[in-house]
Amino acid sequence: MPPIDDLKPRAWTVSALCRAVADSLDAQFNPVTVRGEISGFSRAASGHCYFSIKDDTGQIRCAMFRRAASLVDFVPRDGELVEVRGRLGVYEARGDLQLIVESMERAGQGALFEQFLRLKAKLEAEGLFDPAHKRALPAQPRAIGVVTSLGAAAWHDVVTALQRRVPHIPVLMAPALVQGTGAAATLAQALQSLYAFTAEDNPLSPPVDVILLVRGGGSMEDLWSFNDENLARVIAQSPVPLICGVGHETDFTIADFVADVRAPTPTAAAEMAATDRGAGLEALSVLEHRLTRGLLRQQDRQAQGLDSVAARLGVGLARQQDRQAQRLATIAARLSRPQALVGQHSQWLDRLAHRLQAGVQSELTDSGHRLERLNDRLGFNQGQQVQQRAQRLERAALRLSSVDPHQVLERGYAWLSDERGQALTHAAQFEPGQSVRATLSDGEVALKVLV
Repeated sequence: MPPIDDLKPRAWTVSALCRAVADSLDAQFNPVTVRGEISGFSRAASGHCYFSIKDDTGQIRCAMFRRAASLVDFVPRDGELVEVRGRLGVYEARGDLQLIVESMERAGQGALFEQFLRLKAKLEAEGLFDPAHKRALPAQPRAIGVVTSLGAAAWHDVVTALQRRVPHIPVLMAPALVQGTGAAATLAQALQSLYAFTAEDNPLSPPVDVILLVRGGGSMEDLWSFNDENLARVIAQSPVPLICGVGHETDFTIADFVADVRAPTPTAAAEMAATDRGAGLEALSVLEHRLTRGLLRQQDRQAQGLDSVAARLGVGLARQQDRQAQRLATIAARLSRPQALVGQHSQWLDRLAHRLQAGVQSELTDSGHRLERLNDRLGFNQGQQVQQRAQRLERAALRLSSVDPHQVLERGYAWLSDERGQALTHAAQFEPGQSVRATLSDGEVALKVLV
């Protein structure tokens, strides 16, 4: 009878068992070709690709290293039906069944992907994706609505981004399931509940001006609730602009096409929802600077205008003062130079004497003629007529003596003349050191100009 210890089952180490299973799989199945839909496809920075191949009831994890991935002539996407050839084994670090893919070929679109394309074509034909229906996002919404799961990382990302960028804008959250059975219905219900708060007279204030529909990344199956037809139509009915930020940058859902704006991630959706407060404050600072400069320029122009008016007034007053000063100087000059006045009066007296002499001569000539005619005609009373004429001559002599220039000199005036006997009637005719002769009533006086 064998020892009891020989009847005990063999105790394997974990790594030894994994290697044994891998050897069995390799011997029985490899190389193997598998047909299924791609799910959860990702490409690492190293170039290696990781995904799953699945059908209705099962899935296998796959890894395709960079060399094999570089030979694939298309871009693998979730939902695509493919045939992969490789070697089945065990990933010892986790003990998972794993298929190392050496080649990949398209085998069709895949059931989910075909369903996605059919719905997309239907809604596009109805105009739900028409760019003309897309609305611009408000720069500063009064309130922001968010539809996602309370426990999702997307909610945390959105709240963090909004708190950093626009902490002054209130956020209204409508929770919903974002994955699994019934998720599409809860998403549509949450959106409709937010629509009630977009009206100006809503129970809460202020009204919601933009809505975010968000969730994190995942496989095509994880995001499938966002490919629901009813949800797409509810999104199209949104009374305010709606941003869809579902999955990663490479993920596309029907909700992305219907929304006004598609964001690559939930965080990006939050950043699109409102202009950063810092940017707004910076813009206000720029406007304040421009306004200040404009006011300063306006003040400068007004000051220049006042300076110009003051200068014109000063020039006018100066000119007025100059004119007054000139007038006073002229008067003072006239008053300080009586010789000029005397010269002017002497010249006037000369002209008057000349006219009087001419008049007297003419009168004498006429009188002589008349006397001769009277003598011829009235010889018989010659003596009487001579006496009358003599009287008239005496009266004329008296008149002449009354206007004689020498009589004017008797009244205190003088007649000034230069060495040549020319009358000096203007101040401009006098020069310092000049010899002048003054004719008075009783004789002449020699004078010399000092200044």
